[in-house]
Amino acid sequence: MPDSQLNSDIPNQVVRVSDPAKRLFLLDGMALIYRAHFALIRSPRLTSTGFCTSAVFGFANTLLDIFKRHEPSHVAVVFDTSDPTGRHREFPEYKAQREELPEDLAAQLPWVFRLLEAFNVSVIRNPGYEADDIIGTMACRAEGEGFTTWMVTPDKDLQQLVSENIFVYKPGRQGSQYELLGVPEVLEKWKIERVDQMIDILGLMGDSSDNIPGVPGIGEKTAQKLIAEYGSIENLLSNTDKLKGRQKERLEVGGENALLSKRLVTLERDVPLDMQFDDLKRTDFDRKKLESLCRQLEFDALGKRLLGRSFTSGPARAAAWRKQRETEIQQQLFEEPVEEKTLSEVDHEYHV
Repeated sequence: MPDSQLNSDIPNQVVRVSDPAKRLFLLDGMALIYRAHFALIRSPRLTSTGFCTSAVFGFANTLLDIFKRHEPSHVAVVFDTSDPTGRHREFPEYKAQREELPEDLAAQLPWVFRLLEAFNVSVIRNPGYEADDIIGTMACRAEGEGFTTWMVTPDKDLQQLVSENIFVYKPGRQGSQYELLGVPEVLEKWKIERVDQMIDILGLMGDSSDNIPGVPGIGEKTAQKLIAEYGSIENLLSNTDKLKGRQKERLEVGGENALLSKRLVTLERDVPLDMQFDDLKRTDFDRKKLESLCRQLEFDALGKRLLGRSFTSGPARAAAWRKQRETEIQQQLFEEPVEEKTLSEVDHEYHV
C-alpha cells in the first residue's frame, strides 16, 4: 500500500517513511489479548463444548485487519514473562494489586501462540523485561535501520516513544476506526512541548493500574499544568518555594515518590535481544496449521475467509461433542455410588 494511503482516513496526518519497504508492526500481545477477551465478556464466543475463544478470535481479527489495511513488511508480537523485572526489584509493590489471569483467558493463551505459529508471526520475549521495554528497544533500533514502526497497543505508556518514524496504533473496537498517534497527537493530548515530558506527567499523577504511586492529590490536569510551567519533575521539585498551600506541601512530602514513579514509567530502550529484523519478515500463513486451528476452535467465518468457502468445522464440532458426551457418561459411571449385590440377592427367573 502506498504511504499516502496508510492514513487516508486520518485528516492532517502525514507519515514520513525512511524506507517504504520497511514497515514494522509490533503488537503488545497481552494488552491486545486482554482487550479482545473483555470486549466480549458479556456475550463470549464459545465452542459447541463450551470452551471460550473470545481472546483468540479478537486477536486474530486485529492481526488480519492490520495485514489487510497496511500490508506490513515485518511483524512481531511481544509478550511479558512471569520473571520479576528491574521495576519489581526497585519497587516490590509494582503491579502487586493485579488480579490473577482469569481462568478462561489463561486457557486460551496456548491457542493464541498456535494462531501466531499458523500465521508465521514471530513471538518476542525476554525474561526479566516487560513487553513495553522490548517494544521500545525494537522500535528505536528499527528507526536506526530505516524502518517506520507502528506499536500496536491500547495502553498509553508507549506514547513516550513516538517520533517522526515511530507511531502508536490503537485498534478500534469491534470493527470501528483505529487511532494513530504521532508526535503532534501526543503533544496535543498531554498539553506538552516535548514528547518526553509525558513521562514527567505520569510520574506526578501515578498509575493505579500498575500501582505506581505518583504524588497523592496530584491528578492529570494539575500534573499537565505543573510540567507545562516547570518543564520536568526535577525542576519542579527545585522550585517548590514558588508554590503555595496544599500543592506545595504535597510536592515537598511526595517528591521522592514523584522521582521513583518517573523511573518506573520510563521505558527501557536497550533491552538485550537475540533477533534480527530479517527474522520478522512477513510471510504467508501455514495452511495446514491454520485449517486445524479453525476446525478445533470452530472458526467457520475465519476459515472460509482464509481457506475457501468450502471450509467447515462441522465434522470437528460433532467429534468434539461426542468426546465430551463420552467423558460425561464415564464421569457419571464412576462418580455415582454403585451398590454391589451378589446373584443370590437379585430376583431372577430362568427360562429355557
